[in-house]
Amino acid sequence: MTLFRISLLAALIAIVSGCGFHLRSRIMLPADVGPVQVTSRTSYSTLAEQVANGLRASGASIAPEDATDVAALSIISERWGNRAIAIDANGRAQEYSLRFAAIFMLTRADGSVLVPQQVIELSRDYVSPPQNATGTDTEREILAEELRREMAASILRRVDSVVRARLQNPVQDPAAPTSTSTSDSEEMTMPAPAQDGDAPASLQLEAQPPAASEAMPAPVEASPAVEPAHSDDPT
Repeated sequence: MTLFRISLLAALIAIVSGCGFHLRSRIMLPADVGPVQVTSRTSYSTLAEQVANGLRASGASIAPEDATDVAALSIISERWGNRAIAIDANGRAQEYSLRFAAIFMLTRADGSVLVPQQVIELSRDYVSPPQNATGTDTEREILAEELRREMAASILRRVDSVVRARLQNPVQDPAAPTSTSTSDSEEMTMPAPAQDGDAPASLQLEAQPPAASEAMPAPVEASPAVEPAHSDDPT
């Protein structure tokens, strides 16, 4: 069953990779934004590369890494976590939730904020039989790649939705920082960080996903009062 599950996950990743997580329409960016430079505080960030590829595929012009005085989509933080969610009769973890969180913002060439700090958190559950550590590691690597691709698509969708809202309502500022958490079965919006660079308690994860035997702190409860605006390489 484990081999079948891994094969199925690999097939799904291949399908997602082939389609390149294309958005349904071009990303909405103001005409005066110009080329966009995608940066990350994480060295050799696969997520930043995927976001840049998505922007390019959606019609945006991508600025080179050494460009100056250009718009910047900055990935401020990439964090991973692993949480045990089921144990067997002997107290050994049997199922985990792999989580990936990112904080980003988009600024114009003059430094003004177009999309303020946004927080997105994704998760995927997987089974981890204690007697099959090798299969678990492989499955976790596949899920991590899936989460990266989904995070890149989520960042692009968030940029598009915030920019559209701002262009449609120029007098209002729809850009209050927001934080969204998604999993296989639910989506919630949590309080956003109060200051740039700060993350809510649920996003205090690790730069790399912990081993399957390590658990991460439980997430902060979602705040029903807030309306939604959805690090390194772990392999």
